[in-house]
Amino acid sequence: MTFQQLLIILRARYKAALITLLVTVAATVIISLLLPSQYTATTAVVVDVKSPDQMGGLLPQGMVAPGYMATQMDIVNSDRVTKTVVKLLRMEESAAIRQQWQEATQGKGQLVDWLASLLQRGLEVKPSRESNVISINYTGTDPDFAAAVANAFAQAYINVNLDLRVGPARQYATFFEEQTKTAREKLEQAQLALSSYQQKSGITATDERLDFETAKLNETSSQLTVVQGQTTDSQSKREHAKTDTVAEVMQSPLINGLKADIARLEAKLAESNINLGKNHPQTQRTEGELTTLKAQLDSETRKITSSIETTYQVSKQRERQLQGSVGAQKARVLVLNKQRDELNVLRRDIESAQRAFELVSQRATQTNIESQTNQTNIAVLTAASAPTAPSKPRVLLNILASIFLGTLLGLGLALMLELSNRRVRSAQDLADALNLTVLGSVSSAAGLLRHASIGFRA
Repeated sequence: MTFQQLLIILRARYKAALITLLVTVAATVIISLLLPSQYTATTAVVVDVKSPDQMGGLLPQGMVAPGYMATQMDIVNSDRVTKTVVKLLRMEESAAIRQQWQEATQGKGQLVDWLASLLQRGLEVKPSRESNVISINYTGTDPDFAAAVANAFAQAYINVNLDLRVGPARQYATFFEEQTKTAREKLEQAQLALSSYQQKSGITATDERLDFETAKLNETSSQLTVVQGQTTDSQSKREHAKTDTVAEVMQSPLINGLKADIARLEAKLAESNINLGKNHPQTQRTEGELTTLKAQLDSETRKITSSIETTYQVSKQRERQLQGSVGAQKARVLVLNKQRDELNVLRRDIESAQRAFELVSQRATQTNIESQTNQTNIAVLTAASAPTAPSKPRVLLNILASIFLGTLLGLGLALMLELSNRRVRSAQDLADALNLTVLGSVSSAAGLLRHASIGFRA
């Protein structure tokens, strides 16, 4: 079908197309006038994505994500925000609304869910293209109600957004509070274990006591070393006590004097034996003096050797005593070392428990403060007011749309009527139907009569 054939068909069927157009436009006008007027209220909220978190001082990474604004729009459209709007407006408390719900659902389901679905029908959320402003539009038959719902959606969005931020902090605060109690109990148990051990062991200052006992051990060891040296020296002298080579014997002035007197008397006795003879009274007197001196020398020598033996025995006994003291002191030092090690373990337990308690307590304080915050990065930029002019129905726009639609329907109806009762309206139609070449065409009789009447008048 060519464009010329289409025009011929429309010229033949123009009445049907025109009637269709007029009916469509008339129906649109009537419906637009009969529809109740609807009013659209708009609330604008701004989302601050550049300000850092007031608690942590850092910018959350989620705020700079490409889908952050889309997420915020989904939150506004969510059931949670809509149910919050129902609670803010106290719609579930209205007896009339409850009666409508009973009639519409026969009491099935929840009233809040039914109201939320009704509110979402009139809600429209639009983001700005180059800014962080979100427009919340609500359309209703009552301008005051539409403004109230739009503002309620903005407030509910802020409340839900704040709850989404504070909710995890509240859970963390509860968790860290329990952990703080547990850490405090562990710290108290560690301190009690240390105190009980000190009371049981009678320890007040382990380090000072250990230093004293260690110094005492060192002093006793030094005394033992000195005594062992003395014992060794006494033993050596004791082994040579039967000879005259002992230092005490050789260095004794009395013995040296006795030896000198004995040597002098021996020389005098030898001279007397030669000059006077053995039986001379002077010779015998000299022999008696010499015997007395030798006896005195032996007596003094035995005294010195006896004192060496006594010194050896005393040193040996002192050595045994000091060895016992050193052993006992070592045992006390080892016990104190063991006690100190156990105390260090208990003190490290206390330090570890103290650090854990401080860390958990600090985190609990921070999360507790975060859970009580009432600040959010969303603010109302423009509150909705009751609109003075209705936004729907748009009569002029509907008429223009009906004209376009009526035209399309008229064209469609004309083509349907033509195709259902096809007629030859041009030479081209006859050529297409017979599949023959058109040699010539004769004008219609109406056209000839019209031309004849014009010539007759002339």
